[in-house]
Amino acid sequence: MTSTPETILDIANLSVSVRGDEGEREVVSNLSLTLKRGETLCIAGESGSGKSMTSLAIMQLLPQPAARISSGTIRLHDGDKGAIDLTGLDERRMRRIRGDRIAMIFQEPMTSLNPVLSIGRQLTESIEAHTGLSHAQARQRAVEALKAVRISEAESRLNQFPHELSGGMRQRVMIAMALALEPDVLIADEPTTALDVTVQGEVLELLRDLQRQHGTSVILITHDMGVVAEMADRVIIMRHGRMVEEGKAADIFARPQADYTRELLAAVPRIGSGAGRQHTKNAEAVSANVAEIKDLHVRFDLHGGIFGRVTRRVHAVEGVSFSIAPNETLALVGESGCGKSTTAKALAGLVPYTGDIVVGGRNLAGLGREERKAVRRDVQMIFQDPFASLDPRMRVGDLVAEPLVIHGIASKEERHARVAALFERVGLSAAQMELYPHEFSGGQRQRVCIARALALRPKLIIADESVSALDVSVQARVLGLLKELQREFGVAYLFISHDMAVVENISDRVAVMYLGQIVEMGTRDQVFSNPRHPYTRRLIEAVPVPDPARRRSRFARLDQEIPSATRKIGEAPMKLALSDVGGGHLVAAEA
Repeated sequence: MTSTPETILDIANLSVSVRGDEGEREVVSNLSLTLKRGETLCIAGESGSGKSMTSLAIMQLLPQPAARISSGTIRLHDGDKGAIDLTGLDERRMRRIRGDRIAMIFQEPMTSLNPVLSIGRQLTESIEAHTGLSHAQARQRAVEALKAVRISEAESRLNQFPHELSGGMRQRVMIAMALALEPDVLIADEPTTALDVTVQGEVLELLRDLQRQHGTSVILITHDMGVVAEMADRVIIMRHGRMVEEGKAADIFARPQADYTRELLAAVPRIGSGAGRQHTKNAEAVSANVAEIKDLHVRFDLHGGIFGRVTRRVHAVEGVSFSIAPNETLALVGESGCGKSTTAKALAGLVPYTGDIVVGGRNLAGLGREERKAVRRDVQMIFQDPFASLDPRMRVGDLVAEPLVIHGIASKEERHARVAALFERVGLSAAQMELYPHEFSGGQRQRVCIARALALRPKLIIADESVSALDVSVQARVLGLLKELQREFGVAYLFISHDMAVVENISDRVAVMYLGQIVEMGTRDQVFSNPRHPYTRRLIEAVPVPDPARRRSRFARLDQEIPSATRKIGEAPMKLALSDVGGGHLVAAEA
């Protein structure tokens, strides 16, 4: 591979092997790529495509002893001094390059930051290790790095610990840490996957700004084609460890050559397509709602001081009201901490609340234990992480049958038959009932969770971020399945998400939450075609469009962090009044 003067990194015929029970297998096969100075190269692909393994190979951080580079070279260029092959370096020499010449931002900032060390200590440590600066100078550079990533009150943040910062703030600290030494190459592995869409917009904008200032080359690893369209100069599409397509971002999106690339782009949910929501509800169905929530409040007391008294209160949900009709999908959207998951937990009986929750005509507040258990049959929940919600020691067939056993429904033989039918219905085979959760992929595990939620034939299913952890093609299939099941069983969904494109594709009605209150509610078309509240408009504008031709020049940023829902005792948040702006479209007046 001939390298031009501006090439900063080149990889030739890289193969990475992993040793398992069945012997060695290649997870990256014969990969070659070049990275130019100041360029953003996106490596896109779904789980298991080998994109993260490629980044770990570049950093020489492959998990030992299971994984190793079996062939190929990774060369880092240093102007006139020539190139260093990273694969031949020992750990001591590699440590000098890591952080200084090549830095990396990982997907989950909480696991990449040390929870017992202050932010300042973690930043200054790496600066002191790679430069000859004194502690005071390193501390000053750390403050400058935090200011560069637009963290307010940077000096005081140095004394804080990771758990005291929000997810978006922690990710900014990671970026500050990576950029403090002004590396030539920055590898960002899914840096925005765990973030809300507005924070994602800000983080991507930040990466672009810093790249313009320092001329850093960026390798961005993602499965989000919207992010690829927003950021990439060039794109590499990977599948099963191999490169299937490479080209300029505009060409890949406009004229994809490989079938797999076309499938990947077709599966991306796009705002404005709103596919498959044509069915109209008949008048009788609207009369009896599956669930009605009136003036719901959920508050958590925080203890402090010497005597452990209640000093502050988290106002997680403040006076929320809505109803869900049979066969309807109501989407509850908003950023982390807005109270949408807490609302769902109250509805499912998992947190104490005040207000009225009426399911199937019965108010949960006045019911005894047995009656409440009977009502619980009508409300089931699908969680975000299917692995965490399935007991790893039980066979999946038993997990799906468990709700039937708890409620004493049917004989053992009938339960087995019903579970087998459910497995077939969600696209799994009856033979797979004997397997354990770890033997399934993420998408298949989520199908098991959907089958379990359907086992009691509920009237309402709460899907809490149920597709956010899935690859885009798997996500499209699971959303299709949820729509099919709704048509077949008439089940209503409360669909909780921060992904506006997914919401637009599945919902009938949308409620937008901010700091524990609903700020806008209406039909899907009302909210997406005519968003009236500034916060709703901001959420919709923040969704990256999977089309490089429509790339935003700037993303409108918030000047400050979202306020906290925690208040001192006696201080209550101001109650927002919703007014009808026409056709049942409710909007809160701006405070």
